[in-house]
Amino acid sequence: VQLQASGGGLVPSGGSLRLSCAASGITLKDYSVGWFRRVPGKQSEGVGCISSKNDNTYYPDLVKGRFIISRVNSENTVYLQMNSLKPEDTAVYYCQMTVISSGIRRNYWGQGTLVTVSS
Repeated sequence: VQLQASGGGLVPSGGSLRLSCAASGITLKDYSVGWFRRVPGKQSEGVGCISSKNDNTYYPDLVKGRFIISRVNSENTVYLQMNSLKPEDTAVYYCQMTVISSGIRRNYWGQGTLVTVSS
């Protein structure tokens, strides 16, 4: 199982960016997928997730109304659309999923993609 996060880059404040989380070795639609971000020296924080049940999405207040998570099953990919970006959104973004099989819980993480928002 591998998750491949991509799409990061440099964007001006107020701009938009779409991150991708592509999976191999597993069917992504069967699992909930979360997006997290980390700034060096700070704890990572969740920026949203998409549930395996009905694709319900959840966002913390700090990104609600600006970030949108979706999945395209035919591409086995989950997307994070980020709008109205702010300099404080600058971070390395990761996608994550948890697989429980035979009673064993495994967490899988994408390798991270850097988003830099210039002021």
